[in-house]
Amino acid sequence: MSSPTSASLSSPAPPFLSIREFVPMMAMAQALQALAIDSMLPALGTMSAELGVHDSNQRQLVVGLFLVFSGLGSLVPGTLADRFGRKPVLLFCLSAYIVFTLAAALAPSFGMLLAARALGGLAAAGLSVVPPAIIRDRYEGDRMARMQSMVSMTFMIVPMAAPTLGQAVLLFAGWRWIFGIMATMAVLVTAWIALRLPETLDPAHRQTLHPVHVARATFETVTTRAAVGYVFGMALVQGALFGYINSSQQLVAEHFGAGAAFPLLFGGMALAMSGCSFVNSRIVVRFGARRVSHSAVLTYIAVSALQFWLAMRTHETLWTFVPVMTLNMCMMSFIGANFGSIALQPFARRAGAAASSQAFVRMVCGAGLGTLVGQAYDGTARPLAVTLLVAGCATLALVLFSERGRLFRRLNPPMR
Repeated sequence: MSSPTSASLSSPAPPFLSIREFVPMMAMAQALQALAIDSMLPALGTMSAELGVHDSNQRQLVVGLFLVFSGLGSLVPGTLADRFGRKPVLLFCLSAYIVFTLAAALAPSFGMLLAARALGGLAAAGLSVVPPAIIRDRYEGDRMARMQSMVSMTFMIVPMAAPTLGQAVLLFAGWRWIFGIMATMAVLVTAWIALRLPETLDPAHRQTLHPVHVARATFETVTTRAAVGYVFGMALVQGALFGYINSSQQLVAEHFGAGAAFPLLFGGMALAMSGCSFVNSRIVVRFGARRVSHSAVLTYIAVSALQFWLAMRTHETLWTFVPVMTLNMCMMSFIGANFGSIALQPFARRAGAAASSQAFVRMVCGAGLGTLVGQAYDGTARPLAVTLLVAGCATLALVLFSERGRLFRRLNPPMR
């Protein structure tokens, strides 16, 4: 239910921070986390060989540990942002991200690299939690879904370019320079936010840090029926995506033989996702976040069934895998922003704590599932295909639970 101050929450950004600046700023803050994942993919083989790692699945831990610890760290930043404000918490997380990225660049062993990546994941947790809370401070309902889609559309530029960036760095320098570029970009984003972002938390909404109040807020955000199905459903869909990301270099570049074309294929998939985020931003206010996302879940299941059938065949090729996987990823664009806005809708006064708790569930469950899928890689697309289909069916069941058995409801009137 909206708070009495919903009118103020629906107002646009302050005059000195236009939408044209606000959207890319939020996108770049969130995109640093994606950069820390996707730019690594072409370099996994090189860095593991240089650091003496011989198990091909073990190299996935450079990505998997980062994701897991991003999830574990998600429980903290939003609660702190509800107490101290969005901006100082976001700046602290960015600063820690820079420090641990540089530590990864200087790591003398694979163990030290994994430790730096784990700590970097903890720091990056705030980059996925605080920006949605900032957006929730300004917008609600379908308008929030539209804004998050606009942010996602801009955000997806980074996954498009990150593997190509990593591949380009390897042509001219060592893999350690990938971390150097990541740190440089984080410094620029930090300066931009420090100079331009206003504080968006209403002083009347500041929360206490008393453990009982924090625990109560966390309990409410993960047990509210209207939200919980969307939170866990997104965790499953995100986990399937992480499973693909963890094993993509082995699956696409090695098993399917894409080789040096892998970054281009990965970027093309991200481009398709960005296009779908744009489409979502144009249609969600007209049709509603529920109608769009429920349709996407049903399509996701159908496409996953096709993916499963193809994977069970003995001669699946790159040119059958990539188009179908791209369709699955496109459906994730219609699911992600809309699920997120629906799940945050009941929590106006505790948007930070809600964003933290929900991100914690999504990232821990998603990263854990993704790591299991990656470690189950057996030289085929079968483990991934099974995960996609099961995740889609389970997500539909969870959504039906939250919606009390009714799909496609419209709870917010279209914006006039």
